[in-house]
Amino acid sequence: MTAVSPDAGRIWTAARGPVLIGVIILFAAVVITLLRGSGEGGSLDPRSYQPDGSHAVARLLEQNGVRVELTDTASSVDGATLFVPQPNLIDPQRLADLSRRASSTVLLAPAGGVRRVEIETRQPGCPLASRAGAATTGGFVYEGEQRCYDSTLVRTGTVTTIGSGAIFTNRSLDEEGNAALALSLLGQHERLVWYLPSAADRSVQKSFTDLVPDGWKFGALQLGIAAVLIALWRARRLGRVVPEPLPVVVRAAETVEGRARLYRRSHAASHAASVLRQATRDRLTPLLGVPAGEDPSVEIAVRTTRSASDVRTLLHSQEPVDDRGLVALAAELDALEDEVRKA
Repeated sequence: MTAVSPDAGRIWTAARGPVLIGVIILFAAVVITLLRGSGEGGSLDPRSYQPDGSHAVARLLEQNGVRVELTDTASSVDGATLFVPQPNLIDPQRLADLSRRASSTVLLAPAGGVRRVEIETRQPGCPLASRAGAATTGGFVYEGEQRCYDSTLVRTGTVTTIGSGAIFTNRSLDEEGNAALALSLLGQHERLVWYLPSAADRSVQKSFTDLVPDGWKFGALQLGIAAVLIALWRARRLGRVVPEPLPVVVRAAETVEGRARLYRRSHAASHAASVLRQATRDRLTPLLGVPAGEDPSVEIAVRTTRSASDVRTLLHSQEPVDDRGLVALAAELDALEDEVRKA
């Protein structure tokens, strides 16, 4: 009998290459994500000179007498304008409390938008932004008391919600009326609290997996599926054990010796003991006229000087044995079989 079904070792040998590559790619993705999310080069960071940064609007606010305070904890917002570029990373109750304490609040693309729209030049269509004129807005549409730019900018009370941050970026600040709109939203008071939450902020409720971009998650899922498919392909198929004619005739003694060496190499003394007990029962059962599968202990006790309990213990014990115990057990089984045959 030859086993064609791969064991765990063979499957691991076939799949470890793709799995290792996937782990390396995932590790690199995590490192790149962390590196890009730190330092002074992040999106809408007032310290960043990158196209998606916001150094230009921060500088323009300071020139107009607004003190810009960048923070990652937002401990003090009383009497100031609060600008939150990533409101979805903050606990809603915490955000609502900050909004109540701040004189005015500007939220960028928070959850709860009605629908997504293209980012393009739009007319204000409301007195709130009439001085700014046309501006680059879009992203999401919201409900609110005052609606501007096709409802991509709304204000309810002191909270202003805007669906896109294009007007705050270095790339688009000098286009259309973006600068004027950004100043009117962020320059309402002499003090602006620019809140970029970090992992040190206890109000950030997102886990590490939530911070990983969806594209990386989808890529990791594809790599996992590919690794499984490669493992199954290399494994050929998972089937039952099938008989196969041996290419040469092997003597029984060599087979027994080879099997014994395998048991010894794998330290399977207890399993070998079970095999010896089963073989003894199989040989004695027809000799005693006992139906196959039944316990021959009583019939053996009748023919020998041993008690039925001693015979049953010898033939059915599940106690683990070592190599020395295995040799002793084999001798005991041989002695028992000799007694039955001579009886």
